[in-house]
Amino acid sequence: MNDTLHHSGDRSAPWPYPRWIAHRGAGQLAPENTLAAFRLGAAHGYRMFECDAKLSADGVVFLLHDDTLDRTSNGHGLGSDLSWSDLSQLDAGSWHSRPYAGEPPPTLAAVARFCRANGCLLNIEIKPTPGTEAATGRAVALAAAQLWNGPGRVPGQPAPPDQPPPLLSSFQPEALAAAQAAAPALPRGLLLETLWTGWLETAHTLGCAAVICDELLWDQTTLSRVHRAGLRALAYTVNETASAERLIGLGLDGLITDRIDRFDPQGPMST
Repeated sequence: MNDTLHHSGDRSAPWPYPRWIAHRGAGQLAPENTLAAFRLGAAHGYRMFECDAKLSADGVVFLLHDDTLDRTSNGHGLGSDLSWSDLSQLDAGSWHSRPYAGEPPPTLAAVARFCRANGCLLNIEIKPTPGTEAATGRAVALAAAQLWNGPGRVPGQPAPPDQPPPLLSSFQPEALAAAQAAAPALPRGLLLETLWTGWLETAHTLGCAAVICDELLWDQTTLSRVHRAGLRALAYTVNETASAERLIGLGLDGLITDRIDRFDPQGPMST
Protein backbone atom coordinates (compact mmCIF):
# COMPACT_ATOMS: atom_id res chain seq x y z
CA MET A 1 0.00 0.00 0.00
CA ASN A 2 1.45 3.37 -1.00
CA ASP A 3 1.34 5.42 2.19
CA THR A 4 2.23 8.65 0.39
CA LEU A 5 -1.28 9.02 -1.00
CA HIS A 6 -2.88 8.91 2.42
CA HIS A 7 -1.36 12.07 3.85
CA SER A 8 -3.63 15.07 3.67
CA GLY A 9 -2.15 18.33 2.45
CA ASP A 10 -0.16 16.73 -0.38
CA ARG A 11 -2.11 16.97 -3.62
CA SER A 12 1.09 16.23 -5.55
CA ALA A 13 0.84 12.65 -4.28
CA PRO A 14 -0.61 10.15 -6.78
CA TRP A 15 -4.40 9.93 -6.92
CA PRO A 16 -5.11 6.38 -8.09
CA TYR A 17 -8.89 6.66 -8.44
CA PRO A 18 -10.80 7.26 -11.70
CA ARG A 19 -12.91 10.40 -12.21
CA TRP A 20 -16.22 8.52 -12.57
CA ILE A 21 -17.69 6.56 -9.66
CA ALA A 22 -20.93 4.56 -9.86
CA HIS A 23 -23.29 5.46 -7.01
CA ARG A 24 -24.36 2.48 -4.87
CA GLY A 25 -23.08 0.14 -7.58
CA ALA A 26 -25.23 1.01 -10.59
CA GLY A 27 -27.19 4.10 -9.61
CA GLN A 28 -30.88 3.43 -10.13
CA LEU A 29 -30.54 0.72 -12.79
CA ALA A 30 -30.28 -2.13 -10.27
CA PRO A 31 -31.12 -2.57 -6.58
CA GLU A 32 -28.66 -0.34 -4.74
CA ASN A 33 -25.86 -1.76 -2.62
CA THR A 34 -26.16 -5.29 -4.02
CA LEU A 35 -23.68 -7.41 -5.94
CA ALA A 36 -26.12 -7.32 -8.85
CA ALA A 37 -25.63 -3.55 -8.96
CA PHE A 38 -21.84 -3.91 -8.92
CA ARG A 39 -21.98 -6.40 -11.77
CA LEU A 40 -24.17 -4.06 -13.83
CA GLY A 41 -21.94 -1.08 -13.10
CA ALA A 42 -18.90 -3.06 -14.20
CA ALA A 43 -20.71 -4.11 -17.38
CA HIS A 44 -21.14 -0.39 -18.15
CA GLY A 45 -17.38 0.06 -17.88
CA TYR A 46 -17.17 1.53 -14.39
CA ARG A 47 -14.01 0.69 -12.43
CA MET A 48 -14.97 2.36 -9.16
CA PHE A 49 -18.09 2.13 -7.05
CA GLU A 50 -19.56 3.90 -4.05
CA CYS A 51 -21.45 1.91 -1.42
CA ASP A 52 -22.85 2.32 2.10
CA ALA A 53 -21.67 0.19 5.02
CA LYS A 54 -23.07 -0.32 8.51
CA LEU A 55 -23.04 -2.91 11.30
CA SER A 56 -25.38 -5.79 12.00
CA ALA A 57 -26.38 -6.57 15.57
CA ASP A 58 -23.54 -9.11 15.78
CA GLY A 59 -20.90 -6.82 14.28
CA VAL A 60 -20.85 -7.88 10.64
CA VAL A 61 -20.19 -5.07 8.16
CA PHE A 62 -22.85 -5.15 5.43
CA LEU A 63 -24.27 -2.83 2.78
CA LEU A 64 -27.33 -0.68 3.51
CA HIS A 65 -27.98 3.02 2.97
CA ASP A 66 -30.98 3.72 5.19
CA ASP A 67 -31.12 3.11 8.92
CA THR A 68 -34.18 0.96 8.30
CA LEU A 69 -34.68 -2.00 5.99
CA ASP A 70 -38.13 -1.13 4.71
CA ARG A 71 -37.32 0.85 1.54
CA THR A 72 -34.78 -1.51 -0.02
CA SER A 73 -35.77 -4.97 1.21
CA ASN A 74 -38.63 -7.06 2.52
CA GLY A 75 -37.32 -6.51 6.05
CA HIS A 76 -38.61 -4.05 8.61
CA GLY A 77 -37.07 -1.84 11.27
CA LEU A 78 -33.46 -1.01 11.96
CA GLY A 79 -30.91 -3.06 10.06
CA SER A 80 -28.61 -2.83 13.05
CA ASP A 81 -31.14 -4.70 15.19
CA LEU A 82 -30.78 -7.94 13.19
CA SER A 83 -27.99 -10.48 13.17
CA TRP A 84 -26.21 -11.16 9.92
CA SER A 85 -27.85 -14.59 9.83
CA ASP A 86 -31.25 -12.89 9.64
CA LEU A 87 -30.13 -10.09 7.30
CA SER A 88 -28.65 -12.57 4.84
CA GLN A 89 -32.11 -14.11 4.31
CA LEU A 90 -33.70 -10.84 3.16
CA ASP A 91 -34.78 -10.06 -0.39
CA ALA A 92 -33.02 -6.82 -1.34
CA GLY A 93 -33.99 -6.93 -5.01
CA SER A 94 -37.75 -7.31 -5.45
CA TRP A 95 -38.44 -3.69 -4.45
CA HIS A 96 -36.51 -2.57 -7.53
CA SER A 97 -37.82 -4.90 -10.24
CA ARG A 98 -38.79 -8.51 -10.81
CA PRO A 99 -35.53 -9.63 -12.46
CA TYR A 100 -33.72 -8.94 -9.20
CA ALA A 101 -36.12 -10.81 -6.91
CA GLY A 102 -34.24 -12.72 -4.24
CA GLU A 103 -31.03 -10.68 -4.48
CA PRO A 104 -29.56 -10.67 -0.96
CA PRO A 105 -27.80 -7.80 0.80
CA PRO A 106 -24.02 -8.37 0.67
CA THR A 107 -21.36 -8.19 3.33
CA LEU A 108 -18.36 -5.93 2.79
CA ALA A 109 -16.33 -9.13 2.52
CA ALA A 110 -18.43 -10.23 -0.48
CA VAL A 111 -17.95 -6.82 -2.11
CA ALA A 112 -14.20 -7.09 -1.51
CA ARG A 113 -14.12 -10.45 -3.29
CA PHE A 114 -15.93 -8.96 -6.28
CA CYS A 115 -13.74 -5.87 -6.46
CA ARG A 116 -10.46 -7.69 -6.08
CA ALA A 117 -11.40 -10.38 -8.58
CA ASN A 118 -12.37 -7.75 -11.16
CA GLY A 119 -9.78 -5.06 -10.48
CA CYS A 120 -12.42 -2.60 -9.26
CA LEU A 121 -12.00 0.20 -6.73
CA LEU A 122 -14.32 1.22 -3.94
CA ASN A 123 -15.49 4.26 -2.01
CA ILE A 124 -17.02 2.94 1.22
CA GLU A 125 -19.33 5.42 2.89
CA ILE A 126 -19.45 4.70 6.61
CA LYS A 127 -23.18 4.94 7.31
CA PRO A 128 -23.67 4.39 11.05
CA THR A 129 -27.01 3.89 12.69
CA PRO A 130 -27.33 6.93 15.01
CA GLY A 131 -25.44 6.32 18.22
CA THR A 132 -22.97 3.86 16.67
CA GLU A 133 -20.71 6.36 14.88
CA ALA A 134 -17.43 5.39 16.53
CA ALA A 135 -18.13 1.65 16.58
CA THR A 136 -19.12 1.63 12.91
CA GLY A 137 -16.16 3.75 11.80
CA ARG A 138 -13.77 1.47 13.64
CA ALA A 139 -15.32 -1.76 12.35
CA VAL A 140 -15.51 -0.62 8.73
CA ALA A 141 -11.91 0.58 8.74
CA LEU A 142 -10.57 -2.59 10.36
CA ALA A 143 -12.55 -4.78 7.96
CA ALA A 144 -11.40 -2.81 4.93
CA ALA A 145 -7.76 -2.90 6.03
CA GLN A 146 -7.91 -6.65 6.50
CA LEU A 147 -9.87 -7.44 3.35
CA TRP A 148 -7.70 -5.38 1.03
CA ASN A 149 -4.26 -5.63 2.57
CA GLY A 150 -3.96 -7.81 5.66
CA PRO A 151 -3.74 -11.45 6.60
CA GLY A 152 -7.45 -11.80 5.91
CA ARG A 153 -7.02 -11.16 2.19
CA VAL A 154 -9.50 -13.01 0.00
CA PRO A 155 -8.31 -16.59 -0.59
CA GLY A 156 -7.16 -17.07 -4.16
CA GLN A 157 -7.48 -13.34 -4.90
CA PRO A 158 -4.31 -11.62 -3.68
CA ALA A 159 -4.36 -7.91 -4.39
CA PRO A 160 -1.74 -6.72 -6.84
CA PRO A 161 0.89 -4.64 -5.03
CA ASP A 162 -0.32 -1.48 -6.77
CA GLN A 163 -4.04 -2.03 -6.25
CA PRO A 164 -5.34 1.06 -4.44
CA PRO A 165 -7.15 0.56 -1.15
CA PRO A 166 -10.76 1.64 -0.66
CA LEU A 167 -11.49 5.29 0.04
CA LEU A 168 -13.43 5.63 3.31
CA SER A 169 -15.90 8.50 3.59
CA SER A 170 -18.59 9.71 5.97
CA PHE A 171 -20.77 12.68 6.86
CA GLN A 172 -19.99 11.87 10.50
CA PRO A 173 -16.63 13.22 11.76
CA GLU A 174 -16.83 10.87 14.75
CA ALA A 175 -16.98 7.87 12.41
CA LEU A 176 -14.02 9.14 10.38
CA ALA A 177 -12.01 9.80 13.55
CA ALA A 178 -12.58 6.21 14.67
CA ALA A 179 -11.59 4.97 11.20
CA GLN A 180 -8.46 7.11 11.34
CA ALA A 181 -7.47 5.64 14.70
CA ALA A 182 -8.20 2.05 13.62
CA ALA A 183 -6.58 2.06 10.17
CA PRO A 184 -4.64 5.30 9.65
CA ALA A 185 -3.13 4.18 6.33
CA LEU A 186 -6.52 4.03 4.59
CA PRO A 187 -7.46 7.24 2.73
CA ARG A 188 -10.46 9.17 4.04
CA GLY A 189 -12.92 11.70 2.62
CA LEU A 190 -15.21 14.08 4.50
CA LEU A 191 -18.73 14.15 3.05
CA LEU A 192 -20.61 17.47 3.14
CA GLU A 193 -24.15 18.51 2.27
CA THR A 194 -23.55 22.01 3.65
CA LEU A 195 -20.36 23.99 4.20
CA TRP A 196 -20.66 24.14 7.97
CA THR A 197 -18.27 26.22 10.04
CA GLY A 198 -14.86 24.56 10.32
CA TRP A 199 -15.38 21.92 7.64
CA LEU A 200 -11.94 22.34 6.05
CA GLU A 201 -10.16 22.38 9.39
CA THR A 202 -12.07 19.22 10.34
CA ALA A 203 -10.96 17.52 7.13
CA HIS A 204 -7.35 18.31 8.05
CA THR A 205 -7.75 17.13 11.64
CA LEU A 206 -9.16 13.84 10.34
CA GLY A 207 -6.21 13.44 7.97
CA CYS A 208 -8.53 13.39 4.97
CA ALA A 209 -7.29 13.04 1.41
CA ALA A 210 -10.52 14.37 -0.09
CA VAL A 211 -13.63 16.46 0.47
CA ILE A 212 -16.81 15.09 -1.14
CA CYS A 213 -19.58 17.68 -1.52
CA ASP A 214 -23.09 17.94 -2.87
CA GLU A 215 -22.51 19.01 -6.47
CA LEU A 216 -24.27 22.37 -5.90
CA LEU A 217 -21.72 23.41 -3.27
CA TRP A 218 -18.81 23.47 -5.66
CA ASP A 219 -17.71 26.78 -7.11
CA GLN A 220 -14.27 28.09 -8.00
CA THR A 221 -13.70 29.62 -4.56
CA THR A 222 -14.52 26.44 -2.64
CA LEU A 223 -12.58 24.26 -5.05
CA SER A 224 -9.54 26.53 -4.81
CA ARG A 225 -9.65 26.34 -1.01
CA VAL A 226 -9.72 22.55 -1.12
CA HIS A 227 -6.98 22.23 -3.71
CA ARG A 228 -4.75 24.80 -1.97
CA ALA A 229 -5.13 22.71 1.17
CA GLY A 230 -3.73 19.75 -0.73
CA LEU A 231 -6.99 17.79 -0.82
CA ARG A 232 -8.91 16.24 -3.70
CA ALA A 233 -12.43 17.41 -4.57
CA LEU A 234 -15.29 15.04 -5.39
CA ALA A 235 -19.00 15.68 -6.05
CA TYR A 236 -22.21 13.74 -5.58
CA THR A 237 -24.67 12.95 -7.16
CA VAL A 238 -23.91 14.16 -10.68
CA ASN A 239 -26.67 13.02 -13.03
CA GLU A 240 -27.02 15.79 -15.64
CA THR A 241 -24.62 16.44 -18.52
CA ALA A 242 -24.57 20.20 -17.90
CA SER A 243 -23.63 19.63 -14.26
CA ALA A 244 -20.87 17.22 -15.19
CA GLU A 245 -19.47 19.65 -17.74
CA ARG A 246 -19.51 22.48 -15.19
CA LEU A 247 -17.74 20.44 -12.53
CA ILE A 248 -15.14 19.05 -14.90
CA GLY A 249 -14.54 22.58 -16.15
CA LEU A 250 -13.92 23.70 -12.57
CA GLY A 251 -11.39 20.90 -12.10
CA LEU A 252 -13.17 18.37 -9.89
CA ASP A 253 -11.21 15.18 -9.24
CA GLY A 254 -14.16 12.79 -9.00
CA LEU A 255 -17.85 12.58 -9.90
CA ILE A 256 -20.28 10.14 -8.29
CA THR A 257 -23.26 9.38 -10.52
CA ASP A 258 -26.48 7.40 -10.72
CA ARG A 259 -26.53 7.74 -14.51
CA ILE A 260 -24.14 5.00 -15.49
CA ASP A 261 -26.16 4.73 -18.71
CA ARG A 262 -25.53 8.41 -19.55
CA PHE A 263 -21.84 8.88 -18.76
CA ASP A 264 -19.10 6.77 -20.34
CA PRO A 265 -16.42 6.43 -17.65
CA GLN A 266 -13.76 6.09 -20.36
CA GLY A 267 -15.30 8.74 -22.63
CA PRO A 268 -14.31 12.33 -23.43
CA MET A 269 -15.29 13.58 -19.95
CA SER A 270 -13.12 11.02 -18.18
CA THR A 271 -9.92 13.04 -18.30
